[in-house]
Amino acid sequence: MPADVAVTGHDIPARLDRLPWSRWHWRVVTALGVAWVLDGLEVTLVGSLGGVLERGDTLALSATQVGASASLYVGGAVVGALLFGRLADRLGRKRLFLLTLALYACATFATAFSSDFLFFALCRFATGLGIGGEYAAINSAIDELVPARVRGRVNLAINGSFWLGAALGAGLSLLLLDERVLGPLWGWRACFGLGAVLAVAILLVRRDVPESPRWLALHGRPDEARRIIEQIEQQVRRECGPLAQCVVAPAAAGALHTPRPSPSMREVMHVLLRVYPRRSGVVLALMVSQAFFYNAIFFTYALVLTRFHGVADSKVALYIFPFALGNVLGPLLLGPLFDNVGRRRMIALTYVLSGIGLALTGWAFMQGGLDARSQALCWSAVFFLASAAASSAYLTVSEVFPLQMRALAIAIFYAVGTGIGGFIAPWLFGALIETGSKGAVAVGYAIGAALVIGAGLVALRFAVDAERKPLEEIAPPLGGS
Repeated sequence: MPADVAVTGHDIPARLDRLPWSRWHWRVVTALGVAWVLDGLEVTLVGSLGGVLERGDTLALSATQVGASASLYVGGAVVGALLFGRLADRLGRKRLFLLTLALYACATFATAFSSDFLFFALCRFATGLGIGGEYAAINSAIDELVPARVRGRVNLAINGSFWLGAALGAGLSLLLLDERVLGPLWGWRACFGLGAVLAVAILLVRRDVPESPRWLALHGRPDEARRIIEQIEQQVRRECGPLAQCVVAPAAAGALHTPRPSPSMREVMHVLLRVYPRRSGVVLALMVSQAFFYNAIFFTYALVLTRFHGVADSKVALYIFPFALGNVLGPLLLGPLFDNVGRRRMIALTYVLSGIGLALTGWAFMQGGLDARSQALCWSAVFFLASAAASSAYLTVSEVFPLQMRALAIAIFYAVGTGIGGFIAPWLFGALIETGSKGAVAVGYAIGAALVIGAGLVALRFAVDAERKPLEEIAPPLGGS
């Protein structure tokens, strides 16, 4: 055995964290990060197709039904996160990120065959089930495989890839709705079908991603954990040469020696409410506010463009590209600052500034100072910051709780935050838009702005300085020494 390969179990976190960035990391990030691409694809398709789905020769949905279908998708994601998050802690990350992707592929393919609102809504709920499960299983796996020194920027970049999917969804809808290609009658069905094809392709790639060695060690499978670690190290060593000395942090020493079953729900709630109540409060504020902020705007942006700015249904997707660009660039450019400047300061800064930006945009919209193009540009500027802010919420919940309950903790806060903010927001904004009043819509923008500003101030005071620290130092495993 090479000299730089340890033989004990408690060194697993240090061995993962000391690895230089390599092609192996790129493969893992690509295979798992596609979850956000698929979510962006799904959300954008419904947003871009909102006007088309209201046509009498398609599904003849009302604006409220478009908003309701978005809310049902979010509702499915909430249920899926809770169900599959619990299973990811009990059965492992890999089993679940394969199962949830397969569920997503089947449900989105079925959406293409919708004949009425009821079937369409049911398919959207089932698609959400898969996506919600993806969030819980994959956020856990990524944090447990990525070195601590770059965990912030990697996590933000992956969450920001949602907007690559958004751009893809916009491009698909723009192309396939064109009368010279398929047109509105068949184009919207093809959009959902192609999303399923993409998911199946990624499922084949994802099979090669290993189980989390951290999870294996804590579930009585240390030999398998060490075997995976050694395989990873061999691949990295071939590319990068000899590895650095493995230094085990005192907080992690012995933590993975004692296998422990997944905690009961009572134990989980004790940890959330008694052991880490401040962390739970911060995470809840971040998740609720970003969910309302994003879902309010994005699920109904097509309706704003068509009803208030006179944009043709077939041209709505054009306006998603600058919006998506701002959302992708935000996490990419600001992500390194979350590792270098620090979590607490950057979370607060991005939340507060994005809230101020949305408030100003809502005021300009109400005053009639925006046309379709300037509205899209304002949204792009606001969401350059908001995308990094929202991504940092998922980063925070995935790293500040113990490993044995990490996936479930992600699921709980995603479910509560999204259930409050994400489920209500699309329905509310759909109703506000149907009033035809710019002032009513601006009130919705003001609510979203107030929520994220408040969450940013909470984070500035109470968030954890988790940058560049091993996960076991931030939150020791349950039962660890």
